[in-house]
Amino acid sequence: MSFRKVVRQSKFRHVFGQPVKTEQCYDDIRVSRVTWDSTFCAVNPSFVAIIVEASGGGAFLVLPLHKTGRIDKSYPTVCGHTGPVLDIDWCPHNDHVIASGSEDCTVMVWQIPENGLSQPLTEPVVVLEGHSKRVGIITWHPTARNVLLSAGCDNVVLIWNVGTAEELYRLEGLHPDLIYSVSWSRDGSRFCTACKDKSVRVIDPRRGTVVAEKERAHEGARPMRAIFLADGKIFTTGFSRMSERQLALWDTENLEEPMGLQELDSSNGALLPFYDPDTNVVYVCGKGDSSIRYFEITEEPPYIHFLNTFTSKEPQRGMGWMPKRGLDVSKCEIARFYKLHERKCEPIIMTVPRKSDLFQDDLYPDTAGPEAAMEAEEWVAGRTAGPVLVSLRQAYVPSKQRDLKVNRRALLHENRPAPAAAGPTTPPTTPPAAPAPARLSAPPALGSVPSAPTGGGRLEEVLQEVAALRVLVAEQGQRIARLEEQLSRLENGHV
Repeated sequence: MSFRKVVRQSKFRHVFGQPVKTEQCYDDIRVSRVTWDSTFCAVNPSFVAIIVEASGGGAFLVLPLHKTGRIDKSYPTVCGHTGPVLDIDWCPHNDHVIASGSEDCTVMVWQIPENGLSQPLTEPVVVLEGHSKRVGIITWHPTARNVLLSAGCDNVVLIWNVGTAEELYRLEGLHPDLIYSVSWSRDGSRFCTACKDKSVRVIDPRRGTVVAEKERAHEGARPMRAIFLADGKIFTTGFSRMSERQLALWDTENLEEPMGLQELDSSNGALLPFYDPDTNVVYVCGKGDSSIRYFEITEEPPYIHFLNTFTSKEPQRGMGWMPKRGLDVSKCEIARFYKLHERKCEPIIMTVPRKSDLFQDDLYPDTAGPEAAMEAEEWVAGRTAGPVLVSLRQAYVPSKQRDLKVNRRALLHENRPAPAAAGPTTPPTTPPAAPAPARLSAPPALGSVPSAPTGGGRLEEVLQEVAALRVLVAEQGQRIARLEEQLSRLENGHV
């Protein structure tokens, strides 16, 4: 009889974290010392933004990802706020647009130039004023273009149409105390909040009602957080009555008891959860900790499965999280964090060890891309849609970003066509016949024969031969892709 311990099978069991080399860090950055449980860092495939110390107002740095090494003290910042910046968030549908909330009670939206800042940015694209106290939470709608949520210390949640600079919904009276966190559902139809009164609420913003509520989700008095998972469940972090840090998983259909509850330790730093909907892995970073724990969420008990811990020497002041489309799929990278120290930002790469260099389709299902599923007006009208997915197989190439343009209107419910809020649309001109997408420098496309002075018959033969070769290359490319997929399945143990 075998007494060998049975280990749960998971392709993420051996995920390991590795900090980058010193020269690939961002050095000499004065990270903000403001007392607020924000991540202080926001990342997308083009830029990393970090809230920094500033005299006479609030500011944050925006650095192109490749600008590593020592950052000069005179490097330009985004510095339009008159009070410290508390939270920042990149627009998921435009990698050059970022929103910020501040102690000056305003929300500002900024357009970052293509190559980053060359001079201080003091003029936002739009200023959103509606809170009576400091604005501590900023988060964009995951699928509707130009829809932004802000939550302030006045216990009010505001939802804005950034494209028209107008307030869409004002949710007052739903929270009796300070709001600790806000998280949209995957399709953006609802959001969940964690509040200082120890309750977790699920709110339908278009109706302005609380759909579900769990009182005393965590018994402790210290801050807690709640995030929506892809399947509609809610993952929370908080503290027990004995001040031990906890994780919990909740079913929104039945909030009486948690599906799973785990106690971690007795540290006092707030736990910041980061969720990857493609792999169902939750990474938990404690403020002031020097570790990142990660867990896999599954359908079978105990639902929350501990995977591993990444540990370093220095405590973290904040943490940035790279969207999936910004990762290096050739190195089996499934997550990348930007850890804030007191004076620097250090990228940490999470990798699944694989022997094959081929694309690992089980690690990279189609992920949320940069295209919005709908416009703000459609969402207000009641439409709900999931994110527009893109494949990472061809190492994702970003689409051309559109400038954010603000078209102010006096009324919300005017029956007009939706304005082109995110930039001027190109007129529907008929493009010239373009060559077929080939990796080699291709000759002119068939049908657009250049005027040849002589040797027309010879030119025709060459064009026919090129056309035949293109067909052959396309067939071989498809065959190689099929063989790579079969090999990947065999190496991963799938027959």
